Amino acid sequence: MTDCGCDKARAELEEYLHRELSDQDLIDVEEHLAGCEECSHEHKVGVTLLDRLQRACQETAPEELRQAILVRLDGVTA
Repeated sequence: MTDCGCDKARAELEEYLHRELSDQDLIDVEEHLAGCEECSHEHKVGVTLLDRLQRACQETAPEELRQAILVRLDGVTA
């Protein structure tokens, strides 16, 4: 195991949270997070923010607003 270091782990944290890294980079960051308290804390903050954002984005617009937007979009594309 070679530690990828804090700089690489932090630079790739966003992609790590979204599972957008290559297999090897994913492993590197996971191994670093397991042994680095500071980066592990950053990861937990990221997970919490992502979770809250995903829950907030589950709300839907009222039907009237949705229809008004669709009508305006039709007018722009026409």
